[in-house]
Formats: sequence, C-alpha cells, structure tokens
Amino acid sequence: MSPTVTVHLPGPLRERAARRTSVPARGATVRDIIADLDRQYPGLRFHLCEETGELRPFVNIFIETQSVRDLQGLDSPVSDGASLYVLHSVAGGGSSLHSWGGDLCR
Repeated sequence: MSPTVTVHLPGPLRERAARRTSVPARGATVRDIIADLDRQYPGLRFHLCEETGELRPFVNIFIETQSVRDLQGLDSPVSDGASLYVLHSVAGGGSSLHSWGGDLCR
C-alpha cells in the first residue's frame, strides 16, 4: 500500500482543492502524490507541473524541510505520514515560510 502524506497548499491552489489548506494524498514518490492530487482535484497538476511533466520553475515542493530539487526531484520517495509543502516563488526575493505555522529552514 502506498504511503499517505499530508500536502499543504498555498493560497492560490486552495480554490482548486475545495478551499482546504491541506489535503491527504497517496503515493510512493512526489510524482505519484501529484498524480493522486490531480485525480482528487482535476487540473491541479497543471498548476504544479509543465506539460513535460517536470515541476514548474516557480513551484517549490518540500518533503518536510528538504526541497525536492535538492533530492531526486519528482522521483523523490516519500514516507508514510510525511508532510509535503507546496510553495510558489515570490518575486523580488525570498518568501516567508513562517506563514505555514512552522519554520522550514530549521
């Protein structure tokens, strides 16, 4: 059975996910998680990935505190019970991660 994770969504994507701040999803990799999110909320993948299937440049996904870009990209494995954080890049510099209720930079 695939791991179940909690995916925390930024404001712009919450409208696509029934206005939920976080949603459960299943999958062995981040790519699988995105596919499951798209099954639950059709069209969500478009906002996360390019037509090639790769992560959009302005989208960042963290498994706990690790950016998937520093791991195995969308093929990064996930553990049961993990938290994934989807963040959009903010123009003009860094973004505040404190708005997620935790410090991802610890």
